[in-house]
Amino acid sequence: MTSMSKQNPLPFPGEESQPTPADTAPASPSTDAGTPPAATPVHARPAGRRPLWARLLGRLVEPWLSLKIEPEDPGQYNDGRPVMYVLEDYGLSNALILDKACRQAGLPSPLVPLAGDPTGRKRAYLALSRRSSSNSLIPEQRGAKTHSDSLAKVLQAHRVRDDLDVHLVPVSIFVGRAPDKQSGWFAVLFSENWALVGRFRRLLGLLLNGRNTIVRFAPPISLRSTIDEGLEPERTVRKLQRVLRTHFRRIRESVIGPDLSTRRLLVDQVLAAETVREAIASQAKRDNSKTSDAWKKAHAYAWEIAADYSSPVVRSASFMLSHVWNRIYAGVLVHHLDKFKAAAPGHEVVYVPSHRSHMDYLLLSYLLYDRGIVPPHIVAGINLNLPVVGTLLRKGGAFFIRRSIRGNALYSAVLSEYVAQLVAGGYSIEYFVEGGRSRTGRLLQPKGGMISMTLRAFLRQPRKPVLFQPIYIGYEKLMEGGSYLDELSGRPKEKESIWQLLWGIPKVLKQNYGQVVVNFGEPIALNDVLAEKAPEWGGEAVSEDEKPSWLSTTVDTLAERIQVRINGAADVNPINLLALALLSTPKHAMGEADLIAQIELCKTLLVEMPYSGRVTVTPHSPERIIAHAEEINVLTRIKHPLGDVLSVSGDTAVLLSYFRNNVVHLFTASSWVACCFQNNRRMSRTGLVQLGRTVYPFLQAELFLPWTEDEFAQRIDQTIDVFVREGLLQNVNEDDGGILARNTGQTDEVFRLRAIGHSLQQAFERYYIAISVLVKNGPGTLGAAELESLCQQAAQRLSLLYAPAAPEFFDKSLFRGFIQKLRELRLVWPDENSKLLFDERLDAWAKDAKFILGRELRHTIERVSPEAARPDEPAPQD
Repeated sequence: MTSMSKQNPLPFPGEESQPTPADTAPASPSTDAGTPPAATPVHARPAGRRPLWARLLGRLVEPWLSLKIEPEDPGQYNDGRPVMYVLEDYGLSNALILDKACRQAGLPSPLVPLAGDPTGRKRAYLALSRRSSSNSLIPEQRGAKTHSDSLAKVLQAHRVRDDLDVHLVPVSIFVGRAPDKQSGWFAVLFSENWALVGRFRRLLGLLLNGRNTIVRFAPPISLRSTIDEGLEPERTVRKLQRVLRTHFRRIRESVIGPDLSTRRLLVDQVLAAETVREAIASQAKRDNSKTSDAWKKAHAYAWEIAADYSSPVVRSASFMLSHVWNRIYAGVLVHHLDKFKAAAPGHEVVYVPSHRSHMDYLLLSYLLYDRGIVPPHIVAGINLNLPVVGTLLRKGGAFFIRRSIRGNALYSAVLSEYVAQLVAGGYSIEYFVEGGRSRTGRLLQPKGGMISMTLRAFLRQPRKPVLFQPIYIGYEKLMEGGSYLDELSGRPKEKESIWQLLWGIPKVLKQNYGQVVVNFGEPIALNDVLAEKAPEWGGEAVSEDEKPSWLSTTVDTLAERIQVRINGAADVNPINLLALALLSTPKHAMGEADLIAQIELCKTLLVEMPYSGRVTVTPHSPERIIAHAEEINVLTRIKHPLGDVLSVSGDTAVLLSYFRNNVVHLFTASSWVACCFQNNRRMSRTGLVQLGRTVYPFLQAELFLPWTEDEFAQRIDQTIDVFVREGLLQNVNEDDGGILARNTGQTDEVFRLRAIGHSLQQAFERYYIAISVLVKNGPGTLGAAELESLCQQAAQRLSLLYAPAAPEFFDKSLFRGFIQKLRELRLVWPDENSKLLFDERLDAWAKDAKFILGRELRHTIERVSPEAARPDEPAPQD
């Protein structure tokens, strides 16, 4: 489980577009030009005690202060040279908090002056501004100032004294950013925000939320290096102050969220854009109406879309959700967040998580906020814009889009411009490239609409590079499980309603939904993809009217790569492992010893052949996994004198197929090898690998696999070695690459091999259905859509006649993907009437199916494969 990063505090959004303290000077003292002279009186902090008032007040506020210091070891910034701290603004509470933080971190006190006291303040800290300077009781500090006098004085001291080299350490302080579960709603009102507040409100905030205070130290800035730049004194002060203000603003954005313009102002900016004004004029022309009427329509669209981000609402939601997560989940684990924090600085971040539950929205935003990162603006379907709920989601950063915008040019222009405004403003965005929640547990084929809008927005103003961050969210139990079961059984999807949501809350809070894991996958830099797919693009702005030839290819590549990276960060939880084992049996039941052995085999395969460095696997033993499943009512134990039997009921078994599908891609190579020995006792190693190469493109497209054909062949070889070592296969002949054989009869090894192969068996059955329907109807007879429908009918009939299949078995979209891959490989191609043609290569491909599917099953598929209706000619004879 991740903790706060030990690296440099994350200036989020990134810091490449403007200079930062680290840009102005070396990142650490060790990189400064030259080494300071030997210790002299001017470089040593004089011995002295903190002022009496500081000691007294420090003891007084001690019970109300608990600090979280970032990074964990800020003492690294102190190498013996004089240190001066800089705060965003003055204030007694800030001075006391800074003093306590420095003492905890082993840094020099800010309340003891530097040698010579170059600022004349008898303190070793300064601030860029004060909260209420016009009301200050100190005459010389009243009124507006163009820059910090203390900063100017310490810089001037460096001009006078060549041996002086003070390191300026920026320090950000946030009181009550994230109230914990002991905090009350009153405390939330006084937590940190963007508004300047008075002394009384600051005091209340300290008393109520001081135990939730974040103190973030930044790398030091060498003032000697700043002076050596040779600028005029006034320009030096202004530049340094501007850099520091930018740093503090970005740290504040990363911790408490963006200081957004009002919703109304953002809508006005969208409507004032040239592309939207042109779309308004075109709409008025099409409708033969006044421009003002078209403008009102565009205004309504923008108002319907726009988020209304509210920091108090986000903080309140964080407070409330911490109670909810603790109530319904056994834990929420986060992996690889530190890698994301290391990659994110300087980028506009687009979060692209998997989408399996409505909880995805809330969970990710909560986790980011809880770990010091501003929550993103989230693309939500308009169906969630319910009374009350929609308002809360909108204030949490959600903006709503319609399910379909095809044919509505005005709406498309408004939405594109709104996304462009967010990207240009540097705000992080979150959307689900699948378009909707997966009902089968597999990743859905991605939709490129939002990716295209993001890409166009970046190309229009390519100022800050874009980073796509894939995220895998894994559950052990779904809140939507009941509705998914209904939909998979054929009932139409019910429209969401506020009453349905309210009635469901008590039931949700009473259940145990197990553990949730959030894994951050390997990020995708947009510039890297553009360099690969659009080498001719030189970084110049691309107007909305231009449509480069590489645009569509880049969007498709991004969409596919996102899904591959999500799968590459999968988490294998106890329910996934149970589903893989139990669903391989006819009655979805196993003896306890057999189930333990199968779980151990799955874990062995995951360890021996890791899918990627970001895949995580439950550390629990098979016995603990079984006990956990019983605790959350997934598994039923049937007592028996000869040994307990563990099983799942019919409805639970259907839902378990969902969790099996979450991780089926991790076992592709092992399932392929096992499938080949379902109906064959012996096969050559060379033939096994060659057949794997043939079928791999179809598996790769369906499961978003990351390997080339050669890499997949290597994984098959590795799998064979593991199977031989585990006793599931034997090498019976070393000639011609070797002959592999499985045991005869119904041994434990055969049983385990069959269970491993079961997860992919139905995929190959689907492929054979499509080939059989094509061959039975002949070339030039079926279009792609007709073929999809006939395949679905054949699969449904096969499921009714024989053992019930997994819900995705007759999913039309999976047949569509297989047909598309056949076209890409030129195994089929359309004629002038869009009917599919093929040649003898398809027959050869179908013959290979005998190595995977049994004779009886092949015959059954051929028999149930339907023929298209031909009113004008007789059906062909077999």
